[in-house]
Amino acid sequence: MAMYNDKVMDHFMNPHNVGEIENADGIGTYGSPICGDMMKISLKIEDDKIVDAKFKTFGCGSAIASSSVATDMIIGKSVEEALALTNKDVLDELGGLPAIKEHCSVLADHAIRSAVYDYAQKTGKTYKGLEGFDPNEDEHEHEHGCQIEE
Repeated sequence: MAMYNDKVMDHFMNPHNVGEIENADGIGTYGSPICGDMMKISLKIEDDKIVDAKFKTFGCGSAIASSSVATDMIIGKSVEEALALTNKDVLDELGGLPAIKEHCSVLADHAIRSAVYDYAQKTGKTYKGLEGFDPNEDEHEHEHGCQIEE
């Protein structure tokens, strides 16, 4: 049984920003076929600032906690600051996850990037950090396997 710290447990039991934004400015979905975790993030963006973010996550407690923390971290930030968010930032903010669950934080980082990409496509904007990004491509496929405990 993996051990979770209190912060992870709190975000799992009482996740923040759950749901979907109506008429969202950007929507990103990211899933790992390997783990079966799916995350959908919707953003409200005004003047290049993320004024609201909501998520729906289908997956384990770590994926839910990662989504909760990641959305907390990007609300109030500029689009470029949100794009600079890495899964390591999410892990640090959570106070760490068990090694076998660290890939869950990658979902959040990728889903946020997909949502910003969607917004950029709709508005014709370009952002540093989106160069060559393809939401349909699984850039984490190779490093993202879920280890099955023997």
